[in-house]
Amino acid sequence: MEWIQRLNDAMSYVEENLTGEISLEGAARRAACSAYHFQRMFPYMTGISFSEYVRRRRMTAAAMDLAEGAKVIDTATRYGYDSPTAFNRAFQSVHRLPPSAAQARGAALRAFPPITFTLSIKGENAMEYRIEEQASFRVVGFAMRETMTLEDCFKKVPGFWGQTAGELPRLAALMDGSGPMGILGVSACDGGAFSGYYIAAATQAPAPEDMAEYHVPAGTWAVFPCRGPMPQAMQDLQRRIISEWLPSSGYEYAEAPDIEVYSADNCHNEVWLPIVRKK
Repeated sequence: MEWIQRLNDAMSYVEENLTGEISLEGAARRAACSAYHFQRMFPYMTGISFSEYVRRRRMTAAAMDLAEGAKVIDTATRYGYDSPTAFNRAFQSVHRLPPSAAQARGAALRAFPPITFTLSIKGENAMEYRIEEQASFRVVGFAMRETMTLEDCFKKVPGFWGQTAGELPRLAALMDGSGPMGILGVSACDGGAFSGYYIAAATQAPAPEDMAEYHVPAGTWAVFPCRGPMPQAMQDLQRRIISEWLPSSGYEYAEAPDIEVYSADNCHNEVWLPIVRKK
């Protein structure tokens, strides 16, 4: 229940600052986790990104102000938009009509209420897992180093795998058992921030000139087998882990990389979630 309360504290932070500054870091502090992990957890729990939620809440409040007679330019400024054009675009993305139309009596507007997290009783479908204590290891492979939201990952990572498909035999040849066995998808986390996505293999061999290396720190992971067509099965499992397993597990997200492990036969794939015992 403490985890649920912390998420609701983050939602209170949004409501308290609809006309002020709202940052991912500020919400994460209220949720008592890193910005990186809050950004990853929020869409799994709600179905939308944090930035989209903030926009919907602000445009819901803005519509109410306009309907009560507020001027468009004043409302844009009130909700943090220096440019009327940007405000118009954001407003139309939510309400499907321009801000000026919201001032008319009978305008058809849309309202997105504040999100409240509650404990949902599930469990009809079992989730298999094991806890792994893993020593630090090094991975070598191909890196995509750019700032990405979870939605960006869903769109860009499958394409990155497609671009790298021809190199997978080279990666397989590097595997030496120094870490998880398989081709790895590593969402690197350094200092609580996303630092890149690697398609790689655990190895102690020197990195070829066209590859990058990354050191995964020692830690504890919850490991979940993944079955079904990729990448949808992997994404669906990750949603269940965050929304169903983690809240009641006695663990919380650790400051370490998320890892996907893909076997040669594609029948023994796994999700490795970094965890630490709740204090």
